[in-house]
Amino acid sequence: MAKDLLGNSVTVPEGALSAINDFVGGMIAYEARALNILEAAEAPDAPALVHVYAGFLNLLAEATGAAEAARPHLAAARLRLACANEREVRLANALSAWIDDDIEATVAILSAILADHPRDLTTLKLLHYHQFNHGDFPAMLRAAQIVEATDPHLPYLGGCLAFAYEQLHLLDAAAAAARAGLALVPTDPWAQHALAHVWLTQGRIGEGLAALTAWSPGWQGLNSFMVTHLWWHLALLHLGRGDADRVLEVYDTQVWAHARDYSQDQVGAVSLLARLELAGYGVGDRWAGLAAYLAARAGDVVQPFLSVQYAYGLARAGRAEADGLLAAIARAAENGPPHSRATWHDAALPLARGLVALARGDAEAALPLLSDAVPRLARLGGSHAQRDLFAQFLLDAQIKAGAWIEAQQALELRRATDPGNVPLNRALAALYRRLDLPQLAEQAEMRAVA
Repeated sequence: MAKDLLGNSVTVPEGALSAINDFVGGMIAYEARALNILEAAEAPDAPALVHVYAGFLNLLAEATGAAEAARPHLAAARLRLACANEREVRLANALSAWIDDDIEATVAILSAILADHPRDLTTLKLLHYHQFNHGDFPAMLRAAQIVEATDPHLPYLGGCLAFAYEQLHLLDAAAAAARAGLALVPTDPWAQHALAHVWLTQGRIGEGLAALTAWSPGWQGLNSFMVTHLWWHLALLHLGRGDADRVLEVYDTQVWAHARDYSQDQVGAVSLLARLELAGYGVGDRWAGLAAYLAARAGDVVQPFLSVQYAYGLARAGRAEADGLLAAIARAAENGPPHSRATWHDAALPLARGLVALARGDAEAALPLLSDAVPRLARLGGSHAQRDLFAQFLLDAQIKAGAWIEAQQALELRRATDPGNVPLNRALAALYRRLDLPQLAEQAEMRAVA
């Protein structure tokens, strides 16, 4: 029986094996070759696993209509399951549950497959995707440890372990796992990404800049999410240094230069423009250019983490579609699927309303909404580095609405882990002047200059 590049048995003819390996290899290494599975699925004799993987790829597009795009692949796979092995049949069942938005069943099926086939890193990646989107970081680590117990030297496992550790704030373990992964595969982008998180969290700006800059020539051939996201992390490090010109250059040439219709590229762009403005820098007319693509998201409630950022980007650009998206988020808060309804109601809805109010210049209206939402964001989706944007929005609302004591407390807590951050120290200097503490303001200004 044929095996994929990780040693998992597959019931596919020799001619389809390269497409299977492109998908498996592309998934674990975040390479664009995973898209080759779509062409393979067009063949009239494409086997079940090809269609199952093509269905997963459609769902990973994170767009309204993704489930309908995946449904024909599920139907085609089902016609061929008599020739499939038990793992492939269960993967088809996971695809079916995901299409039906039964995420609890999807996670259960993928977890069972991984337990029986611990070398199936593609299934681990799909499982991590859902666990991450629901903020279940302990489950991410448990799943990665199943693979580790079988083969701790499996290529690309190090990045999976490292990111799970990092999301649990176990930074030393994350760094060790990432470096072990890079010892096996020096170009592993997910391991590089986990280290970028560690350096950003610990305020190790110089170290992160040096490493990511050295690695960046190797990011050719990655899928749009991975290449834009790695550059996004590099841009945040430049922002910590106060180098806004370099951040804008990275935005124009990398972060907003690939798949502009893709969800992750869009929210990465929203986040970077917002962070620049929150740090006191201008972004020119870039909001308008971004909003031209965000307008298609006016009713998109595929994921809370994505929708709230679409709403801010639309509002910041002055687009009326922001109100339509707020209405869609409100409907999801009342009638959304069971696995996410509470997140929509308790976190996403007040957050989105607060972000839109802030984008429209009403900090006083935004402040109570953001104050209510920000402590509830653990299960919103996104990494803690990504969700930190919302804490920065709350800080901005506090400063603009005159809640200076609360803002001072938050800023000094942030400085404890990132003492040399230039925009942070500039914000502290301005705040201490408002609080009539000129000596502290001068000290903050000196840190910003240094």
